[in-house]
Amino acid sequence: MNTTDALERQKIVRSLVDAAVWAPSVHNTQPWWFETRDLTVMLHADTDRRLDVADPDGREMFISCGAALYTLRLAVRQLGHVPLVRTFADPERPALVAEVSVGPPQPALEEESRAYAQIRRRRTHRGGFSSARLPVGLPRRLGVVASNEGSALRVVTDSGTRTALAALTKAAEQIQRQSPDYVAELARWSPPPGRLRSDGVRDDAYPREPEQIGPDFATRDYARGKGWGRPGGGAGRAVGVVALLVTREDTRADWLRCGQALQCVLLRAAEANVSAAFHTQALEVPELREFIRSRFCGGAHPQMIMRLGVAGGMPGGGMPGGVRRSSADVIRREL
Repeated sequence: MNTTDALERQKIVRSLVDAAVWAPSVHNTQPWWFETRDLTVMLHADTDRRLDVADPDGREMFISCGAALYTLRLAVRQLGHVPLVRTFADPERPALVAEVSVGPPQPALEEESRAYAQIRRRRTHRGGFSSARLPVGLPRRLGVVASNEGSALRVVTDSGTRTALAALTKAAEQIQRQSPDYVAELARWSPPPGRLRSDGVRDDAYPREPEQIGPDFATRDYARGKGWGRPGGGAGRAVGVVALLVTREDTRADWLRCGQALQCVLLRAAEANVSAAFHTQALEVPELREFIRSRFCGGAHPQMIMRLGVAGGMPGGGMPGGVRRSSADVIRREL
């Protein structure tokens, strides 16, 4: 391989990582790092960025990595190639989540290109939604793409179940706020105003005063009672459509599949200017997660609780641009 070919291949794999870093992650921890070799990107879970208190088993870390993996796959498709994927390929390297190689040529489908265009546009929403309804048929279409990725998106249509999930979220939020270790961990990922970082949840990404919606899904206390957050009114007071993302089993492979399904759902929703608000506190409390599994999931394992709705003119309701580490910061080895 001559120098020109080597530089071109390096440019290609860096473009893939440039897309992958925009995947969603719990508290924007971005718990991943990458190796590149020829036309292959190796995705690793960064255990130093795992939430030791809220996520001791790494479930949310692997879901986050799954979202990055789906984004890598989509970026390869946008290049006009088939992604060749191997997950958990080396038992001696458990944090090596996946290897993604640029495979044979195959033009990207129109729907893949539309989804790719949402990668940097998508935003996590925190607050109420407007009264606008979701586009007709969108929940069903999102359910199909989630199923294609090995998970199930279950829309909660029963008002009693929505109320119960909101109450469990609120209970979990109160439980977590009573834990000094949890509060300290959350503080690590929610810096004070004016502190420039390329990760974590910025103070302009959540409202200073939480919108009152009914049923009331508790929001994370990123401000920790210090009055941080963006001023002014929110997008609205509607709860939106409540949904559960579940898997049949509860292994690392299932968490990875769930993350891929999640990112696929979020990007398809963003095409319709629909955003997601996440309420996973109850899933971080083992007893409450088991209760939700047995009572509301038919024995399937709940991985995400979210609300879907219209927040404004763009996904996230016009939230400020997200922050991410650059590809140069997350590529540790180029082989």
